[in-house]
Amino acid sequence: MPLDHLDFTENLLNLAAVIYRPEDDVDALLLSFARSLQREGRRLGGVVQRNWRNECGPARLMAVVDLMTERQIPICQDLGSGSGACQLDEASLADAAQAVRRAVASDVELVIVNKFGKTEAEGRGLRSEIAEAILASKPVLTAVSTRIYPAWQSFTGSFGTMLICDESIVRGWWQDIAQKIDRRRLGLPAAVRSMT
Repeated sequence: MPLDHLDFTENLLNLAAVIYRPEDDVDALLLSFARSLQREGRRLGGVVQRNWRNECGPARLMAVVDLMTERQIPICQDLGSGSGACQLDEASLADAAQAVRRAVASDVELVIVNKFGKTEAEGRGLRSEIAEAILASKPVLTAVSTRIYPAWQSFTGSFGTMLICDESIVRGWWQDIAQKIDRRRLGLPAAVRSMT
């Protein structure tokens, strides 16, 4: 579902992207952030990425963790000991997409999508699921490489919050979102919610 043709400016106020450089470990940051919110009892959904080195070669293997079920979904195919890379596994990516859709349909407070990457910039991957989460008025957090940033701006119409790759910055954004969620849960009138 492309966002380019929709009026979504209000929903995009709940959207944040961690902008990262090649040397940043954004996957570890998002995983750590998600775990800290879960320990606080927050209801999360979506997927965060976990990477590890292949014992047979130099390639990094990747999986995403479904935050609602804790199921690990491998998202790349191991191409063997002679390979320096891995290939995205389309079937597993469909499983990851299902995990995000399930989160959007449930009563989670935050949907995390591990990345808006090259695949999403090309119109595939988890792009539609990010759009669905935004359109459902769910707070959404993702990560965007500096190389993909122009495609992200095009996708969002330059709306949303850009965060530097620092967990304390991400937590500051979340605290603002969490206060709105908590006020809504308490049933405070919109005028009171907007005063802070």
